[in-house]
Amino acid sequence: MSTEVVLPKLGFSMQAGTVTEWLIADGAEVKEGEPLFLLEADKATNEVEAPASGKLTIIAATGEELDVGTVIGRID
Repeated sequence: MSTEVVLPKLGFSMQAGTVTEWLIADGAEVKEGEPLFLLEADKATNEVEAPASGKLTIIAATGEELDVGTVIGRID
């Protein structure tokens, strides 16, 4: 069963954010709770953890502003 990785809402007013860096390579194994990517929003950068364990498939490239809730990856 796969788990979608979505752009999280980190603050009440947050509408969009930018993945500035993937900390795990596409196709690599990731463990739940491990730092997965850096998210820039509202002039702050936050580390976002993996929601599940498995093989990461990256969908969204870095540097593009995306809406909260956008699927940016998948963990199988």
